[in-house]
Amino acid sequence: MRIILSLLLAATLSLFAQDAPKGKGGPKAPPKNLQILTPDTYRAAMTSFTQALGVQCTFCHVQGQFDSDDKEEKKMARMMLTMTREINAKFPDGKQHVRCYTCHRGSQTPLMEPPAADDKKQ
Repeated sequence: MRIILSLLLAATLSLFAQDAPKGKGGPKAPPKNLQILTPDTYRAAMTSFTQALGVQCTFCHVQGQFDSDDKEEKKMARMMLTMTREINAKFPDGKQHVRCYTCHRGSQTPLMEPPAADDKKQ
């Protein structure tokens, strides 16, 4: 029994010690159907969207068809990107003052008014 466990452990460790399989090499092709974002900025933007809205990729994208425009959420995201860019362009310092998180705060739908005050805290 010890011999079998030892062989199993050795086989498992050797799998972890192997190099990752080699791909075709070279950089990956840029994503298809980028209309507002660029190949250099899309990855950081996607990360910020998932954090700001508390969602996963398939909230806006069709699973396995990330270039598809079939989901209304993706179309809305493009409109919102345009809106935030227009707002930020109005600031003379060139800084990004408004982001998705500014309104969404981890929610798919931004609050339209402050939450009700808790009477116990008064």
